[in-house]
Amino acid sequence: MATTPTTAPAVPQPAAPATPAAAISTSALITTMVKFNARVSDLIISPHRPPQVELGGQLVVVPGLPILSAQDTARLAADLIGANKRAADFLKNDGACDTSYSIPDLARFRVNVFRQRGTYAIVMRTIPMVIPSFEDLKLPPQLKDIAALKNGIVLVTGPTGSGKSSTLAAVIRLINETKAYHIVTIEDPIEFMHPHGKSTIHQRELHSDTPTFALALRAALRQAPKVILVGEMRDRETIEIAMTASETGHLVFSTLHTIDAPKTVERIIGEFPVSEQTAIRNRLAQSFRYIVSQRLLSRKDGHGRVAAIEILKSTMRTRDYVQKGEKDGQSLHDAMKDGELEGMQHFDGVLEKMVREGIISKATALGYATNTGNLNLSLSDYEETEG
Repeated sequence: MATTPTTAPAVPQPAAPATPAAAISTSALITTMVKFNARVSDLIISPHRPPQVELGGQLVVVPGLPILSAQDTARLAADLIGANKRAADFLKNDGACDTSYSIPDLARFRVNVFRQRGTYAIVMRTIPMVIPSFEDLKLPPQLKDIAALKNGIVLVTGPTGSGKSSTLAAVIRLINETKAYHIVTIEDPIEFMHPHGKSTIHQRELHSDTPTFALALRAALRQAPKVILVGEMRDRETIEIAMTASETGHLVFSTLHTIDAPKTVERIIGEFPVSEQTAIRNRLAQSFRYIVSQRLLSRKDGHGRVAAIEILKSTMRTRDYVQKGEKDGQSLHDAMKDGELEGMQHFDGVLEKMVREGIISKATALGYATNTGNLNLSLSDYEETEG
């Protein structure tokens, strides 16, 4: 039977090799970049610069690799996109696209290709082949209680690159090891590849398996899962269906690009018109179980980065604040500060502890603090030593 030939995506190709980089295959170039250091988190490929990797929040040039021309980066972009016509169309029409790429036995990558000044640049986030555990990520042990939840919403928030996907992967791994559940994930793109364990896990990728998060989430309600992971709460419809799923007995995980728990609540409520916000507050107060917020900070010893994690847990007090709104002396920050015995912690408390333990510098802590003045006052007795 005849097969239809695959059409290469419409990414400009070089007419002829312009630099020595033309002799390096895409997989060889990426392998060299990844193997440069075990702590590489991102790969940056730009025209008129040699390839760079991010280490501990700083870009570092990979030695031995040549400066790339615009033709080189166009060739690399085409190789990474491959036969993914959807990504090629996005790049052509919108100027940027997301795709995934893998090198067997090395790593998987979340890839973004974009146009800039008429040329192509590439950013690749490394995704380890091994799914991280709580111990690998040094997550607060009280977060293991999430695996025992029967329903509700658990949100992991933070800026891009703060480790949200890794934290959720560790939670799914723990559930997979301890519960015989049906788990459905909806991701853009699929990052960690979860094997079937004690649980059965089905992973759906946006655009290739489903056109939107909302449609996949709605369909998941008919697929009998106990756990649903939605890669991101991108819009009002997705938020609303996620709350409905949690209210009908499902445990829902998702992420938001917000800096802390109070801003997360504000963001969710703000997605809805004023006339609906009271009802949404009531529903969110009853459905949320945890809001876990993350910030990655440079270690004082220069050996990579460490996550500072804030934990808001559903209690009678925090549900009341979500439902009725915050007031002076009745804030979610206050609840987290007072809720250590219930498993909560707030950013500034975590930062103070990390400074006193010599993990991060005082300057770094103050730069990431929720309330710089209060943290500075709390550390007024602290004398920093070198190293």
